[in-house]
Amino acid sequence: MSRVSRRTVVPLLLGLVVAAGIGLYLFQPWKAFTDTTVNESLPTASAPKAQEEQQGQPRSESAGATDGEAPMTSTRAKALAEGHFVTHEHDTSGTARTVRLADGGQVLRLEGLKTSEGPDVRVYLSPRAADSAKAGLGDGAVELGKLKGNLGNQNYSVPAGTDLSTFRSAVIWCARFSVSFGAADLAPVTS
Repeated sequence: MSRVSRRTVVPLLLGLVVAAGIGLYLFQPWKAFTDTTVNESLPTASAPKAQEEQQGQPRSESAGATDGEAPMTSTRAKALAEGHFVTHEHDTSGTARTVRLADGGQVLRLEGLKTSEGPDVRVYLSPRAADSAKAGLGDGAVELGKLKGNLGNQNYSVPAGTDLSTFRSAVIWCARFSVSFGAADLAPVTS
């Protein structure tokens, strides 16, 4: 090769290597072939029986338990809203449920989640309906954290003081590319 060709080829090859490195960092294509399964139990809070008795309060049970049905205690979580995921940019299925814990804390629980892995995927509560969240999260969306795994059952703490009634959907969102993998409308649970 002549000197002119080397001067042209070396920077070109160096540029291609840098571009490939940036592409790998941004797209993380290996994640298309990997899965991360997370199976968390729903968090529970229970006051020890001895502590309740010391305070002069018997363990509380809700009225209305029928034979064969476990009585609800004051330590039981309560489902507030739920919905099923719909697919946006990646096949996504499962159920999203907002839950008030016995200690007053709130969580978003994803059950039977199945979606794709991706770079910088996060979980949000959005004031928009699931179909509208495909175009964006909307003003007032609350990030609950990075997606723990693309498969399974997982819990995301909702910040204290958050009014869950102002949110219409749970969204699996890729922050790097500003796209929704999928979303679930959160309809109030009636019981």
